[in-house]
Amino acid sequence: MRTQLPVAIAFLSGFIMVIAFFVPESNLENFSQNLLTFVTIVGGFTLLLGIVSILRANIQVVKKRGKEWGFKLLLILTLLIMSISSFIWGTHEGTVYHWMFQNMQAPMMSTMFSLLAFFIASAAYRAFRARTKEATILLITSVIVMLGRIPLGQFLWSRLPEYTDWIMAYPNLAVQRGIIIGAALGAAAMSLRIILGIERTYMGRG
Repeated sequence: MRTQLPVAIAFLSGFIMVIAFFVPESNLENFSQNLLTFVTIVGGFTLLLGIVSILRANIQVVKKRGKEWGFKLLLILTLLIMSISSFIWGTHEGTVYHWMFQNMQAPMMSTMFSLLAFFIASAAYRAFRARTKEATILLITSVIVMLGRIPLGQFLWSRLPEYTDWIMAYPNLAVQRGIIIGAALGAAAMSLRIILGIERTYMGRG
């Protein structure tokens, strides 16, 4: 029963959503919208479950004075302060939550993105080395696009931004569409596997 019931619910919910997408019937569409609302509510509870899980894991480390327990204690305190203050005073400008977000979380996010820039530059250096014909084409294209997006490129050649726009509008867009189509086919295949009960990882087992 613990296995059949979740599979049956997944099958019925997926089947109803598929039928509602192709059949323009008002009652069926309203029911599918209610299902989507229910999914949003469940998503909110999973977010709360994630917060509880983070608190439990870090509290255990703090109690045992484990590795870097001071940082984990700081994480717990800031999480509780931001959560409680947002419920009491809101998140608008001038509140405790807004101050902590602007002066603590936003600078940390900027630091993380700035560190990622070095990894991106390293990956670009490895990818753009002209060892093959394809890598040479990638290198030339990337140089044109990067120069066409900055004033220096327009200063060197006034028509360079036009070639950059053409690359972004045609070859780049074609590749993006191919990737999106492949991802959509993969998502459709995974959805069918879940609806038919073949994929059961959402129940915590293979």
